[in-house]
Amino acid sequence: MANNEKPWWKFGHVWLVISGPAVVVVAGFVTLWLAIRTPDPVIEADYYVRGLEINKTLKAQGKALLPAEKGRNHAATPAEE
Repeated sequence: MANNEKPWWKFGHVWLVISGPAVVVVAGFVTLWLAIRTPDPVIEADYYVRGLEINKTLKAQGKALLPAEKGRNHAATPAEE
């Protein structure tokens, strides 16, 4: 058996084994940096009331949304004559 006298860093499979965990560590730091740089916005205290008002507004529009539904479902409806 021949004894390889090369140092460990000259073998390609060693770098393949090291690169996996190294990429994960770098990705973790990138994720941490993104989380610190762009924090989540704080919700307003009355978010539930605002949502109810939006729902009332949408319900009041009623049939105003009908053309949008027709446009979305045009492939399922037969052609008008």
